[in-house]
Amino acid sequence: MGVRRWLILAVGITAQAMTCSFLYGLPFLIPEIQRSEGLGLAGAAALTSTPVVGLLATLIIWGAAADRFGERVVMTTGMVLAGGLLLGASLVHGLFGLGATLALAGAGAASVNAASGRVVMGWFAVHERGLAMGIRQTAQPLGVGLAAVSLPPLGDHVGFRAALLLPAGLCLVSALLVVLIVVDPPRPTRTTGETSSPYRTPVLWRVHAVGALLGGPQMLASTYALTYLMSQRHWDPVVAGQLIAGVQVVGAAGRIAVGVWSDRVGSRLRPMRQIAYLVLAALALWALGDVLNSWIAVPALVATLIVSVADNGLGFTATAELAGPFWAGRALGVHNTGQNVIALVCPPMFGWLIGATNYWTTFLVCALMPLAGAVLTPVPRGLDGAGADRS
Repeated sequence: MGVRRWLILAVGITAQAMTCSFLYGLPFLIPEIQRSEGLGLAGAAALTSTPVVGLLATLIIWGAAADRFGERVVMTTGMVLAGGLLLGASLVHGLFGLGATLALAGAGAASVNAASGRVVMGWFAVHERGLAMGIRQTAQPLGVGLAAVSLPPLGDHVGFRAALLLPAGLCLVSALLVVLIVVDPPRPTRTTGETSSPYRTPVLWRVHAVGALLGGPQMLASTYALTYLMSQRHWDPVVAGQLIAGVQVVGAAGRIAVGVWSDRVGSRLRPMRQIAYLVLAALALWALGDVLNSWIAVPALVATLIVSVADNGLGFTATAELAGPFWAGRALGVHNTGQNVIALVCPPMFGWLIGATNYWTTFLVCALMPLAGAVLTPVPRGLDGAGADRS
């Protein structure tokens, strides 16, 4: 399985990226949705969020299914459902039917979020899981990038509903790749200790809470960086967009580097806590630059964009390692649910706060989230996913 496991990782990344292309890429079709469906901006935005609602509703269910039936069958089933429902969404009549079908497609895509991470954990040893999971976590920016370059011109030429055929086809092709390449990792013999719930202690809940809290700065920076550069720093929108796109590439590479770091130090949670403090410092510096109307604000913004995404793979890896092989799917589903709730709640919350106060106040309020995350990270008691797995 030396080479095969890397192929399995590649297929997991591909499947995750293809689902992300519509889960988080549909907002690139908002102008076309407004034209073709006769919706205002708020209505079009709400329609594009329906896949995430379906995702949130089923993440834990798919995780439990992966724990029970294996990763390969769960990923294949979910990807086929997602692809088929997206095909249906291109044909269904009425906005209610369209929104419901997109939500069900998102529910199918949720299978990949839980199962692809679980299969990576099964095929990679503890000393290389940080690297493997860091690579796997590049799937979301890759999928969103694919959507950014493909969906707007496609929607402009063939319309919103026909544009859905692209992610539908990609999901179905990914399902075929899963069938051909993915093999479920071997599982140890069940024992009473391993099959009992890892939630009997608060450790996993703390890891979930930290992962969610560290998602707040990520959503603040990714949602409002372009607006901030244009309105506060008076940048040209094209130049600002190019900067942010380049930073996304650096952020994806940072996830891999942090994964390697965690493998080297034999810990997921100690680096996670240190990253939380770095995010806190970046937000404080961004606030200072905004108060002073200084050039400091721009490098601080860039730093926030980069470090706020660096912890993502660490949280997933620690969650799976602490949960163990018989609970990893459900635990990853819980962890991902918390992060996606933050992704839905934080942008409008921070937008309201910016409007009610100003940017620097919002940055400082947001900085409370990584501060709380650093405090909650259960490192002092020696409870670490990597360490627990090695003991």
